[in-house]
Amino acid sequence: MDRLGLLPHPPQHSTGPVGEPCLRNLKSYLFVVNDSPYGNERPYNALRLAMQLAKRPESQVRVFLIGDGVNCAIAGQKTPDGYYNVERMLKSLARNGEVAT
Repeated sequence: MDRLGLLPHPPQHSTGPVGEPCLRNLKSYLFVVNDSPYGNERPYNALRLAMQLAKRPESQVRVFLIGDGVNCAIAGQKTPDGYYNVERMLKSLARNGEVAT
């Protein structure tokens, strides 16, 4: 205990017995994508942020596609060279997080 009688804060990045993050340090993120994949950059930016957060061991990332956002999950999307492909981004995210429609 410190001078004020408070318990010390738990370590910020402690891990469980198998190297998994402790539940008390787990941060959950939910992204709701409601826009079509190529009409604006909102779905792209949401998925880009979700992918980066999913790489962190203390993060749990979920993506929910609703309305026009379900078009992000269409298989076989053809995009011009150098243009982002939302389908590939979702596949990558599904390996590290959860995706639902």
